[in-house]
Amino acid sequence: MNKLEMISALSRESNLSRAEAAQVVQLFFDSMAEALIKGGRVEIRGLWSFSIRNYQGYPGRNPRTGEKVRVKSKKLPFFKCGSELKELVNKD
Repeated sequence: MNKLEMISALSRESNLSRAEAAQVVQLFFDSMAEALIKGGRVEIRGLWSFSIRNYQGYPGRNPRTGEKVRVKSKKLPFFKCGSELKELVNKD
């Protein structure tokens, strides 16, 4: 499901206009992103959670030239699947 499909489903199921549904979906994603930017955690218990993981810099290699380069430290979002979602996906 992509963002447009999510907007359509929300509009259809909640009797919202497509524009209102688009605002709700955008607010949801913006709120999640803002929480992660601030270093927080986003969790919908049982379904999934997102958090930020810090990765240290390390020596790397340019695959084209073979030259040694220093990879900078970075922060990346980390996704963890919840137990209820695992059960739903594996349900036969």
